[in-house]
Parts: sequence; structure tokens; C-alpha cells
Amino acid sequence: MIYIILPAYNEEISIDSLFRKIQAVMSENNYEYKIIFVNDGSRDNSLGQALNHSRGMPLDVINHSINRGLWETVRDGFERAAELSSPGDIIIRMDCDDTHDPRYIPSMVKKINEGYDVVITSRFQRGSRTHGLDAYRTVISRIANLVMKFFFPIRGVWEYSCGYRAYRAELVKDALAIFGNAFIDLKGLGFTCTLEKLIKFKMMGAKFVEVPFELRYDLKKSKSKMVSSITTLGYIILIIKYIHPWGKTARGWLKQIAVRNQSLRNN
Repeated sequence: MIYIILPAYNEEISIDSLFRKIQAVMSENNYEYKIIFVNDGSRDNSLGQALNHSRGMPLDVINHSINRGLWETVRDGFERAAELSSPGDIIIRMDCDDTHDPRYIPSMVKKINEGYDVVITSRFQRGSRTHGLDAYRTVISRIANLVMKFFFPIRGVWEYSCGYRAYRAELVKDALAIFGNAFIDLKGLGFTCTLEKLIKFKMMGAKFVEVPFELRYDLKKSKSKMVSSITTLGYIILIIKYIHPWGKTARGWLKQIAVRNQSLRNN
């Protein structure tokens, strides 16, 4: 089973196109799947647009009556996916603005089946392209990824800020058991949660790989929700907090991770 997490805030205009693409890819590949649609207090008809597809697609809806932010929306989606999933399942998180094409799902599933724990769609692999991103955001994004690569080096990973990823369900379940509410710890700091999950999975010794993809920012019809200054502040806090995990809480995490990894080795 593949669980697709879609966090949404005012994405009414993009949902129909994205859902149809997902349905086509999943049907073509005979994947058993469920969409976990997390509506984060949208003020438009995002929820209604998603529900329009409930008869033709397996859909699970989480609805926030008020906007709570990406960090809480993503966390709720992962918690629901972990609750529903079984060993061998895959959890995929995509943006809901139609910039992430579902046609890359088969290549991500293939990598998970090859033994990887986290598969990242990357703009920095051979064959990748980016459409519609202006020069300023392209440069800022590249610098941010290089900075994160320096402080949190992960073998084979250059893409730290794209949220389009696939995860082995067992890894997500274990992460939630170990980190609890701190799985996504920095609240109110923009898109920082996208990087924070990578850091937590790196702490757990996850096996990462990237696949090339085309970012279709030219298809984005809704306004960007990212505030660069807030996200930058979040990155700085992450560096300070996790470059070397410290404190009683972090020591507890590391102890639980060591027990988990020893158990995996024994099995």
C-alpha cells in the first residue's frame, strides 16, 4: 500500500489537476493506494475540491478548522499514515500545488524496493530540470542546500529542501515512537520541517537516495506560502540544535535509536 500525504492550504485551483494525475499513475501501475488529504484551514474550496474525488479515489481527509501551519499539517499527515500503514508499505509526501508530478512515483517505489529508506526527488541529479523558478529563488535555494550539506552531510544527498519524498513506513513508525511530538519540533518556523525530518532520519541511520525530477513551478497557480526570513531563521536554529544533539532529551533519543538499530541488525 502506498499512502500519499497532501498538505493543502488554499490550493483549490490545483487540486483537480493533481488528483487526476495521481489517479492515472496509480492506475497505470496497479498500485494500491490511499490519499491522506490534510486541509489546513483553507479559506477557499480546497476541501470541497478534494471531496469531489472521494467516490473515484481512496481518500482519507483530515480537516483543520483554522490554519495551523505546514509543520502541524505535515505532522498530522505522517501520524495518520503511520497509524494506517503496515510493514512493507510506502509513505509519499507531495506538495498540493501541482508542482510535483506523480509520474516520478514509480521510480521512487523502485528505490524503496531496492532497500532504501528515504527517496528524495532532486533538482541536482543528472537529468533534472526546474521550470518557472526565478533567478533569485534559484540562487537562494542552491545556497541553502549547500549550507545544509555542509552541516548535515548525508551520503548521496544534495537536495535538502524539496518535500517530495518517499519513505519506508517502518522508518516513519519508528521515528514517531522515538521522537514523539518532537518528530517535527520547530513550530512556526516556515518550511523548516522539510529539513528537520531529514535530520531525524539521518540520526536513525536511514539509507538515502535521490532520483532526478522536473520541478514544475511554472504550473503553480496559488501564491507561495514560504516566508524566506522565517525559514532561514528556522535553518539557523536547526543547525544550533542538531549539529550535535545535546541535552537529556537528545541523549534519550540516541539511546532509543541505538536499541532500534541493534534490533534491526539482529533480525
